[in-house]
Amino acid sequence: MEVPEKIKPDWKFDTRVIHAGQKPDERTGAISQSIVPAVAYAFPDTETAAAIVAGRQEGTYYGRYGNPTTRMLELKIAELENGEDSIGLSSGMAAISSSLLAFLQNGDHLLVTKDVYGGTFSFVTSLAPRFGIQYDFVDCTDPDAVRKHIRDNTKAIYIETPSNPLLTVLDIRMLAGISKERGIPLIVDNTFMTPYLQQPLDLGADLVVHSATKYLNGHGDVLAGFVVGKKEIIQLIRKKIAGDLGQNLNAWESFLILRGMKTMGMRIRTHCDNARQIAEYLSLHPGVEKVYYPGLSSHPQHELAKKQMRGMGGIVSFEIKGGMDAAKAFMNRLSLAIISFSLGDPETLVQHPASMTHFSIPAKDREKFGISDGLIRLSAGLEDPDDLISDLDRALALPLPEKLKKAD
Repeated sequence: MEVPEKIKPDWKFDTRVIHAGQKPDERTGAISQSIVPAVAYAFPDTETAAAIVAGRQEGTYYGRYGNPTTRMLELKIAELENGEDSIGLSSGMAAISSSLLAFLQNGDHLLVTKDVYGGTFSFVTSLAPRFGIQYDFVDCTDPDAVRKHIRDNTKAIYIETPSNPLLTVLDIRMLAGISKERGIPLIVDNTFMTPYLQQPLDLGADLVVHSATKYLNGHGDVLAGFVVGKKEIIQLIRKKIAGDLGQNLNAWESFLILRGMKTMGMRIRTHCDNARQIAEYLSLHPGVEKVYYPGLSSHPQHELAKKQMRGMGGIVSFEIKGGMDAAKAFMNRLSLAIISFSLGDPETLVQHPASMTHFSIPAKDREKFGISDGLIRLSAGLEDPDDLISDLDRALALPLPEKLKKAD
């Protein structure tokens, strides 16, 4: 498939997200992208087949290494992130693991921000050592700490910003400066922000990863991930990592993401607005110990967030007074918000990191990383904010169960 011409640079995001990388089908005139579920592809001659397999000519030759429907989506996401190319993969964890394995091998060292998604923690601590990869978790808000932990064999720095679940905002430009000083690539998980709110490559990052399961698709019916960056790195991942490991994204899920992304700007604005109202409400409630949301002036990186991000995102984390039992009792009393592992869906979703997404992190490490037993992560959906706040208010207003009162 040929790469479409660049879209007009003065188009705003809502226009770009609909038209980037897409145009009506030349043969049928269909505006919607066709779904091509093929595994094998025919060639006019052996010379063409060899050229495409070798990467000398653009084209698709086998399902594990690409797909026409997925390719259109890859071009769209690369365009929106201002990257040279991107690759679509079967999950967010496929994107995370492939991006790391693109730079790391036996004997190499990795720096990771200390406040990180549980799946990333599990990969780094459990699977990466089987490849002979060493690691350190570092407070990436502190440039001196980052420099101090860089070794001669450090081959990558991996961060999330805002982080999951504490919404720590990291200075991408500052960290990119350190990575370039030492010739180390900086990888940024941009899942919480999407290219609508933040473009890490423009701030100096080398690779961007997304769990497209979340806001990019936005409808809770797809597992997918993306890596965006320079063409040579994306080709390495396509040919030597994701393709050989069988991490390919299928055509149907690519189609669903293409469809979901057309409303991404409108969705993200509503997620952000609902999250802001929820965070402001929770920050004033006596039953809430602490609220983590970059849009609040109390957030330690509030000013950085205003400079680096075009919005504060749709995630609010907060600590309930009373610890784990109180947090779980509160969640069980919710009637509108749904207890679930994911985020970025039309429905408001809540989860308890210590016993759900970050359960794989040992308790002593969770405490060190700031993930308390009373912490709850809320993904603000697209419902009316008044209804959401009423649901939270009712759950917070109900008295504690008798056994919790006795425990207090």
